[in-house]
Amino acid sequence: MTSTEQALRDTSAERFLHLVQAKRRGTLKVYLGLAAGVGKTYRMLQEAHDLHQHGVDVLLGYIETHQRAGTVAQLRNVPLLPRKQLFYKGKALEEMDLEAIVQRRPQVVVVDELAHTNVPGSRHEKRWQDVEYLVQQGISVITAVNVQHLESLHDQVLRITGTDVTERIPDRLLRQADEVVNVDLTVGELRTRLEEGRIYHAAKIPTALNGFFQAENLLQLRRLAVREVAQLLGQQVASDAGGAPAVAAPRRTDDRLLACINSNERAAREIIRKTSRLADQLGAAVWYVLYVQTARETADRIGLATQRHLLKNLQLATELGAQILRVKDNDVVGAIRQVAQEKNATLLVCGITGEKGLWEQVSRRSVTHDLLRAVARTTPTLDVYLVTY
Repeated sequence: MTSTEQALRDTSAERFLHLVQAKRRGTLKVYLGLAAGVGKTYRMLQEAHDLHQHGVDVLLGYIETHQRAGTVAQLRNVPLLPRKQLFYKGKALEEMDLEAIVQRRPQVVVVDELAHTNVPGSRHEKRWQDVEYLVQQGISVITAVNVQHLESLHDQVLRITGTDVTERIPDRLLRQADEVVNVDLTVGELRTRLEEGRIYHAAKIPTALNGFFQAENLLQLRRLAVREVAQLLGQQVASDAGGAPAVAAPRRTDDRLLACINSNERAAREIIRKTSRLADQLGAAVWYVLYVQTARETADRIGLATQRHLLKNLQLATELGAQILRVKDNDVVGAIRQVAQEKNATLLVCGITGEKGLWEQVSRRSVTHDLLRAVARTTPTLDVYLVTY
């Protein structure tokens, strides 16, 4: 390691130490990567050693080395917490021992695999909830996650990679983090690591190279990760400056977004995720999700599966930071216009199917068509954003 690299590591550890000392609640630092194998766990372990050398009480709460030699070699000096055994369906499974961490109360705990789903019977369903709990308990956390696990990016990641990522974290976790670090690697370097067997076992390499780790996939994921961290940094700069203007920095505005959904599971999900990202990009102070229930969508007229999907989407909206509005009205367009007026909405977000051309979809009679005409006629200052699904 060069003296410059060591100096940068020392500076990073000292900066995080200052954050830890300055706050009563725990401090949260997230290492964000474009994919497995970029070095997130390795970087976390490096920082743990640096903090340890600065006299900080650091504990490795949960580390997943994937048997990578370089990562395994970093498991030294800093205390490693034994994993907790839980029995599920007759099998002994290992999880992070959340209760032991709280009882031990280290200054900083390192927790890998942020998007992990816990074994049923654990205190929380998801590990990100464990992390939130630790931070609330006054314990600072260093953790790691890949960009494809961000909830609002799910649809984009699915289109890019063809992979339906089932383990996801709410975007607010990154927004609440005190520090988010992009662990970057070029596409060529990452694929070389994979080919050399430094990420997966040999049997998995051909499938990975021809699937998720295709060069174009990784390039687009890398862009998503860089964009995400840049946006978060811009928000932090604007906040630190007390609202002073910053180049390309999102600011809190009076924008109010109103996402309009129905019981169409896929459409509602994409509209909610897109509106969440738009709200972040615009710095909107508040955003809403409106569900207008018509007589055709009463509980006795739609199936249980549809009802479950609707409730799940409304829960997703809540997790992403939306305020939920439910209205019963057969005049969907009228109800949307009334709510938009009551909430002083500045942007409506609606869905439109991508099966035919956009102009044909907008031109033919539909709720979206009628809404566009009504808005253009009566509220020209209200913008409309169409999400294709």
